[in-house]
This record gives sequence, structure tokens and C-alpha cells, in this order.
Amino acid sequence: MGSESPTVLVTGGAGFIGTHTVLQLLNQGFKVYIIDNLDNSLEEAIHRVRHLAGPDRSRNLHFFLGDLRNDEDLEKVFSQARFDAVIHFAGLKAVGESVDKPGLYYNNNLIGTLNLFKFMERYGCKKMVFSSSSTVYGQPDKIPCLEDFHLTAMNPYGRTKLFLEEIHRDIQKADPEWKMILLRYFNPVGAHPSGQIGEDPKGIPNNLMPYIQQVAVGRFPVLNVYGHDYPTKDGSAIRDYIHVMDLAHGHIAAVKKLFTSDYIGCTAYNLGTGCGTSVLEMVAAFEKASGKKINMKLCPRRPGDATAVYASTDKAEKELGWKAKHGIEEMCRDQWNWASKNPWGYKSHP
Repeated sequence: MGSESPTVLVTGGAGFIGTHTVLQLLNQGFKVYIIDNLDNSLEEAIHRVRHLAGPDRSRNLHFFLGDLRNDEDLEKVFSQARFDAVIHFAGLKAVGESVDKPGLYYNNNLIGTLNLFKFMERYGCKKMVFSSSSTVYGQPDKIPCLEDFHLTAMNPYGRTKLFLEEIHRDIQKADPEWKMILLRYFNPVGAHPSGQIGEDPKGIPNNLMPYIQQVAVGRFPVLNVYGHDYPTKDGSAIRDYIHVMDLAHGHIAAVKKLFTSDYIGCTAYNLGTGCGTSVLEMVAAFEKASGKKINMKLCPRRPGDATAVYASTDKAEKELGWKAKHGIEEMCRDQWNWASKNPWGYKSHP
């Protein structure tokens, strides 16, 4: 990276992973512009990122309220600065909702991204880090998941990620000037150690950890555990949970690679810990970290959920120099620190 700090556009930068990554970018000296429609996030999150970054670094942060499907919103942002790279988080991400409302997911995730590409092309920005997902592996035949596995998705949300990966590959093949890194996240959890920023989903959470957290603070009476008859050691599904701070560092490593490697093409990397943890093990770890008993209700499996999915992380280690450092104890500790300080998320009360 040259002497001039690179300028990065972060779409969906007010969200859970977005805020943690933006903070790390600022701490590393990047200039950051966020565009977010606040569909599943709040501007308060950005105020807190500014506070954590401190007065000097937060001067490098600019926020635009806007939707990637709207040309005027993108024109406004792209005419403000010359972007060296884009980190693209923006998108809807609830598996269950995508099954009920596939059209909404295709419209938001696909059209928003195609529009973003149009403006990146128009303004000569051809470096992209894309927020993909382990859902592109579907129900894998074997684990851990390797980046060169056959890809398939079991629900509309996963298919939007799969189709978008294919679109990235096609665009890069047609114009080799593009450098693209696809980051396939496993299950992001935890929060910034300050407890100032964390996950704050609107409505009923779709993911395990925010759901556990909301039961622990009394917002929900009981945790629904979907699937207790899987062929696993305790009958619950197995996932690869990764601390959001490790995930944020993975994005920094990916962005730096865009600036330092001549040939990247369009390359995918798994971001996970490389080991699987069952839902019931995660609940037990959270109970230990919080000192709270989590009431559970065992429910039937959800359609489209896989039995066990975890990552092989060798490629990210070798090529990005990145490895997850935090275990589930730290994930639960930081999640509880955020939850206990912010029982209603970014709002002070319901």
C-alpha cells in the first residue's frame, strides 16, 4: 500500500460485521466511506464506531444513507471520492425469511450488487472483497469444507450468494483487470471487547447467538433449538462459529492482498475456525460465560439446515496470512459483555 492511505467503500457498513470491519480499517489508517440503507441496522452503531476509533481516526469515516438499487444514491457516493477498493457486505441474510420471500432476496441481493458493479466500472474501481457465505456449500458430502468443493445452495439466501459468486467470476473472466476476493464466512458471533458494538438484529433473531443473548437478558422466554435428532454427538447441528473480531481481521488481510498481489483473479477463501461446535455446546458455553440458565425448547429441524458444516482454513492461512485466534469461551464472553451492557441493542429501551 503506497504512502497515501487507501480509500475503501464499505456497503452495509452499519451492520454487525460491517461495523467491526470499519473500526479495524480506521485503526489501520484507511479512509472509509459507508453506504447503508439501515434496513437491518441503526445509525447509532456508526456513532459508536466513531467513538471507539477516536477523534483523529473518525475524521476518516463518512456515512451515506442509501440503497444500492438506487442509481442516485450510488452516484452521490461515487462522486464524493475515488475508491481504491470496495468491501461489499450489504444484503439480506435470514435463511427462513428468504424461503418465505425469495423475490425480496433476489431483488435486494442480486440487483443491488449488479448496480454496484455498474458504478465501480464507471468510476474505475476494480478491487472487490465480497461477503459470501458457507451456505454455498449446501449440505456438504464431507467436511471440512474446501474452497474447491462443488457448490450448491439449499435456500434462496444461499442461492443469492452462490449466483453472486458466479457473477463475480464471470465479470473477472471478461475483464482481467478486476481483482476479487470472495470471503465465505461460517457463523459470526461475539462482539467488540469494549461491549460498545455488537449484533442487534431487528425482530426475532435468525441466528443462534443473538437468540441466546436475548433469552439471557429476558427479551425472550425460551430458546428454540431446531433439530435435536441429527446424527451428531448430542443430536444438535454442528457449525463453525467465528469471532467477529477474527472475521474483521480477515477482511483487512483480504483488502491488503488486493493492494499487494499482482494476480488475484477471483479467489474464494473460507473464514472460520476449522472446528465444529454443536448448538448445545454453544448454549452451555454461553451459560458458563453469563452465569445465566438458558431455557430451551427442542423443536423439529428447519427445512434447508445442514447437519454439520465447518471450514478448512488452510488456504486463508497460506495466502492471506490469516488465522482465527478466538475460541468459543471468548466468543461467549464478548457476546455477554455486549448483551449485558446493551440488553436492547443500540436502543436504550424497547
